[in-house]
Amino acid sequence: MARMTALPVSTYACSSVAGAFIRPDPSSAPAPAPEAMQKMFRDVDAVNQEIREAGAWVFAGGLLPHTSATVVNTKSGEVLMTDGPFPEGKEHIGGFWVIQAKDLDEALAWASKATVACQGPVEVRPFDDEPGA
Repeated sequence: MARMTALPVSTYACSSVAGAFIRPDPSSAPAPAPEAMQKMFRDVDAVNQEIREAGAWVFAGGLLPHTSATVVNTKSGEVLMTDGPFPEGKEHIGGFWVIQAKDLDEALAWASKATVACQGPVEVRPFDDEPGA
């Protein structure tokens, strides 16, 4: 397999994982106390403001529960739509940030703040920027 040359990457997706603090299935566990949820929302708002002030903000958003998902797929030339998330699992993406960072270390520093605010895991992935874009 040919090895790709690493290109400078400046755009990163930081995905928060629903399943730790936020319940992946509302029937699976008791809901967090309203005060705990409000604290998490305030903490995420503070991280969002810090990202904006640093000029790293591109976009962010929270997602409704995975039970609201619809998967659109093609099979034998026919487009099919099914209810529910694409992957079967206990954890699903609960929200995300798209940020600009000078390098992976800077993106990981933002994710470190986000994981504390969200009280759950945050995955960091570079965008596959097109050469010359």
